Amino acid sequence: MNINGLSEEDRIREAIKDKSWNEQMTTDSWAVFKIMSELVDGFETLSRIGPCVSIFGSARDTGESPYYKLAEEIAYLLTKKGFGVITGGGPGIMEAANKGAHFAGGKSVGLNIDLPHEQRPNPFIDQDKFINFNHFFVRKVMFMKYSQGYIVLPGGFGTLDEFFEAITLIQTHKLVRFPIVMVSKSYWGGLIDWIKEKQLGEGKISNEDMDIFSLVDSAEEAVGIIESFYKKYALKPNF
Repeated sequence: MNINGLSEEDRIREAIKDKSWNEQMTTDSWAVFKIMSELVDGFETLSRIGPCVSIFGSARDTGESPYYKLAEEIAYLLTKKGFGVITGGGPGIMEAANKGAHFAGGKSVGLNIDLPHEQRPNPFIDQDKFINFNHFFVRKVMFMKYSQGYIVLPGGFGTLDEFFEAITLIQTHKLVRFPIVMVSKSYWGGLIDWIKEKQLGEGKISNEDMDIFSLVDSAEEAVGIIESFYKKYALKPNF
């Protein structure tokens, strides 16, 4: 695969070749400024959006997929409960969630990422709530910092990355224990069984860690868990 005109071998050679002090400092300093710019842009835009739930899932599901329809329904119901919706801003499940929020008349936020293939902004994001990122880790900061809940629909490596990021931050008390809801027992059940058998069974995690997330099948169940969490603390989305 060629990326930016470079083959995979060229990119490996470029990554490991010796650089002079001046080359290294120039490259690193410029990278720091670009990262700071993305952080500032994200903080300024998202600090005004109010309570939101992030919805994660595959970029590859089309409008005919049952998961696409499920994501759209979840986002629609969440918005009617007073929450905004944050997605990765691209196609598939992300588009479905932004679409549900858009047609429910709620806040539809998109945190897009520049990728060599697959990712393009979807048309259902509020124009004043769209941000484009070059760095995955900065984008994840925004997901974690500005969400009051997380819903994880079927997806690939990126979805797993976002899911485990949220779990890890909650487990280590770096993030408030907001609800994390996985949707589709048939899709995620095998992963959960492995976590129980291997990670929990071998003492790599504790029993309490299994309570960080829930596994459901329907839109109503997913939204119900988010709503129940806030009722428990006598809070409303417009706090």
